[in-house]
Amino acid sequence: MKKVLVIGAGGFAGGFIVEEGLRRGYEVYAGVRETTSRKYLNDERIKFVTFDFDNPDTLASTLEAAMPEDEKWDWIVYNLGATKAISFSDFSKINYEYLKYFLEALKVSSKVPEKFLLMSSLSVHGPSHEKDGGKFKENDIPAPNTRYGASKLKAEMLLAMDHIPYIIFRPTGIYGPRDKDYYLMLKTISKGFDFSAGYKKQFLTFIYVEDLARAVYDALEKAPVGETYLISEEAVYTQKEFRKLAANALGKKGVISLPMPLWAVKGVSTVAEKWGVARMKPSTLNRDKYNIMKQRNWDVDVSKAKKDFGFQPRVSLAEGIKRATEWYKKEGWL
Repeated sequence: MKKVLVIGAGGFAGGFIVEEGLRRGYEVYAGVRETTSRKYLNDERIKFVTFDFDNPDTLASTLEAAMPEDEKWDWIVYNLGATKAISFSDFSKINYEYLKYFLEALKVSSKVPEKFLLMSSLSVHGPSHEKDGGKFKENDIPAPNTRYGASKLKAEMLLAMDHIPYIIFRPTGIYGPRDKDYYLMLKTISKGFDFSAGYKKQFLTFIYVEDLARAVYDALEKAPVGETYLISEEAVYTQKEFRKLAANALGKKGVISLPMPLWAVKGVSTVAEKWGVARMKPSTLNRDKYNIMKQRNWDVDVSKAKKDFGFQPRVSLAEGIKRATEWYKKEGWL
């Protein structure tokens, strides 16, 4: 039985990665922090390991206490990260420095696994295909235009140079039950409105969270180390198509489209970010988010993942939105 440690198990995708590992019969350890909610980590088979990343000197001893001296995890999935923060230093601390501390602790404790999968982001590419309209590919030169993307690229570079047998995932927009970001869009559409940034057509891609979790284990089982993979459903959607699918799932017949000029979105994003800084709380709408919203092309080439480990998403956006909407309604979110 393979032993798997999922770091960041309490996050949105992390919980599904834990569940998929259990479904496949693996011995799954959930790496969490003391303050992490365990609401969705309630399977009695889960073994918990509590880390204190703000005290890096404790990480090696935590690893040693969680696993006998002569044993180690076969695979580690590193899903810990921040998608919004007050400053770049916060992004760098959580997305880069925590990873650095953890890798050092793995080597000190002799717990370097057979494979280490880092969950990065499509945002490391930046808007490199805005003019040519091409698909993102793994061999593109990264050019992140967000603090989040830059911190993720920094983490990737660290891992690639640290002599760890790594696999890197760069997923596009992840959605599904329990997600809070796309939930806000669905909630707005449920009220009969759909706000969008800019007037030029935008090409969007998505990956359903359970498809992402399946891809994680397919890659750990089959993919070679030292490789990076883009992860996305192959279909591309416009904002209009997303709105229509969401309205159908919500049973909403009439939804008013309200596109906002980019200059207005930028202004609102800047104000919202400054208000968040004043409250010492990251704002969902910020300059990073503005750069993501204004980007017109998010098309992805997943042929490498298909070739190397048989990547094949099972859930279309229509089905995924339906499943997510049903969950939100059941839980009283909608």
